[in-house]
Amino acid sequence: MARRARDVYVEWRGGTCRVKWWSGDYHDDGRKRFESKGGFLDEDEAYDYGLDMMAEIRQGTAVSNRDGSTLMTEWIDAWFAATDHAYTTHKSYKAIINKHIRPYFRGKTVAEVDVIAYRAFRKHIQAKLPSPGSAKNVMTVLGMILDDAAPRLIKVSPVERQRQRGRFVKKTQRERKRDMSIESIDQLARNAEVVFGYPGYVMIWTMAMTGMRPGELFGLRREYCYPAWPASDPRPDPEEEERYKEDVLRYGKGDGLMPAIRVQQQVQQVKGSTAEVPPKYYSYRTLVVPPFLADMLEKLLASHDKKWVFPAIAGGCLGSSGFSVDYWPHISRGAKARERAPGSRNPRPAIPAVPDFAGKRIYLIRHGHKAWLDEDGHSRFAVESRMGHEVPGVEGTYSSVTVAMERAIMKALQDRWEKFQARGSRSE
Repeated sequence: MARRARDVYVEWRGGTCRVKWWSGDYHDDGRKRFESKGGFLDEDEAYDYGLDMMAEIRQGTAVSNRDGSTLMTEWIDAWFAATDHAYTTHKSYKAIINKHIRPYFRGKTVAEVDVIAYRAFRKHIQAKLPSPGSAKNVMTVLGMILDDAAPRLIKVSPVERQRQRGRFVKKTQRERKRDMSIESIDQLARNAEVVFGYPGYVMIWTMAMTGMRPGELFGLRREYCYPAWPASDPRPDPEEEERYKEDVLRYGKGDGLMPAIRVQQQVQQVKGSTAEVPPKYYSYRTLVVPPFLADMLEKLLASHDKKWVFPAIAGGCLGSSGFSVDYWPHISRGAKARERAPGSRNPRPAIPAVPDFAGKRIYLIRHGHKAWLDEDGHSRFAVESRMGHEVPGVEGTYSSVTVAMERAIMKALQDRWEKFQARGSRSE
């Protein structure tokens, strides 16, 4: 040993020297655990390196050789196991990790993922995924994984967020939307009725008049729907007893009560089967509905005895029926007439396309509902609460949705329907 001071040792091995320093930890038998780095040609340089490492240990910023050599796959497993997310977020992160992040970084250590490696992956994923939004989601998950690795496994995270380097790229253009006309909704509803009957007709109107997410509509059970709710509420949470009592006084069928739907769950596919899970972001909420829609819902529930308010053609859950493939394209893009051949499906008249929605997502009906509420000038807090969004800051803390706000929403939606009906009767 050539030099020794403050638990730092320098020793020569062949033509190079190695420095050893105390890691601050102990072996099980009480001996100090040392770390080392070799390849130095200058003894003073090696010694100074050891002192720097000791200083980092005292400051709590040091990364041990053992931690620095952790494989990315091992860290990803540990990170994901420690996360606690809502079902849909958990499912999305798992898919991103298994499909994109884990295969790319297999065999690499966390310490090897520096700024250059991070940029290389970003370029790779942007070329692989045609949608900028999808690529951004992947980079967001990787960013969280690397951020949480610092300072234990890496000194600083290589994630770049503020400074822009390289060629300028214009920000992604938002999805182009058209103003949602009630005439388009009416045609979608009529098309849906051709595709899967009266449940389809009412479902489209329900989405347009409540802004419910597709999974929430597919998972709506009859006990959470007007006219049964709130008297039929299973009341599963004892801590919500006060709300249950207030709901009976505020919502339902009868004089002074407001017809409403309770968003209590959504459905998602889990390993090939339909699972009932909490709504996105745990956005449990009550949605008042205009009188015309209340009448439709009452008629619909009287027409069948299925568990789901909007059952699929075979009576099961729309969430497991391939709605986006077997239903929505015909509803939005239209379809040719279908004659009945021996042993085939039932005949069906031609379905006209709805230009505002052809090739678009059904989710845009939800967006259109919010636009309608904004046009009518309702309270921002009432609108965001109806959409299942959290309102930040003081406004979110002190505001509440009042009966007057809910009645104003009901009236505005009913007025929109009645004006549409009046236009239709004049044109006949």
